Amino acid sequence: MKELIFATHNQNKVDEIKMIFKEYGIKSLAEIDYREEIDETAQTLEGNALLKANYIFEVYKTPVFADDSGLEVEALDGAPGVYSARYAGEPKNHEKNNAKLLSALQNETNRKAQFRTVIAYITKNTQLCFEGVVTGTIATEIRGKGGFGYDPLFIPDGYTKTFGELPREVKLACSHRSNAMAKLYTHLKSLT
Repeated sequence: MKELIFATHNQNKVDEIKMIFKEYGIKSLAEIDYREEIDETAQTLEGNALLKANYIFEVYKTPVFADDSGLEVEALDGAPGVYSARYAGEPKNHEKNNAKLLSALQNETNRKAQFRTVIAYITKNTQLCFEGVVTGTIATEIRGKGGFGYDPLFIPDGYTKTFGELPREVKLACSHRSNAMAKLYTHLKSLT
């Protein structure tokens, strides 16, 4: 079984990825006993994904991928975007982020948004990025307890329920991260 390091401490992301990459041995940072946080100092999702993947590759010299994701709200000129995880400040807090977003959109009729993920994949001879996007709208209240982050507020196009209400399998079939992962998966399969 081929092993890949997924440069994240987010267990929710790891669980989602392991459902897609069943024939690969995906190892999170915790599983390789790497406990430090990697600062996301870039100004773009692509920049942060590359920063994290390169950092771990330099330490372990083995194929690694990392992602950065953001919720981009049209009425907020793309915010919170690259700052999605820290939208309400430090420390990261999903509930405060969701409350701040609802407050920012309180009197807004345009609730169009998109989730965007960029995955950076690094090997000795390769540095690639794969993007995944899912469009939708922001609900007017928290709905559902599933998922994480902004999932209880995001209603993907074609559905009436938020990611927080939809079964995990449905979210996995259409999410931004799944879309980006499918592109990485296709690339990896093309190498065999």
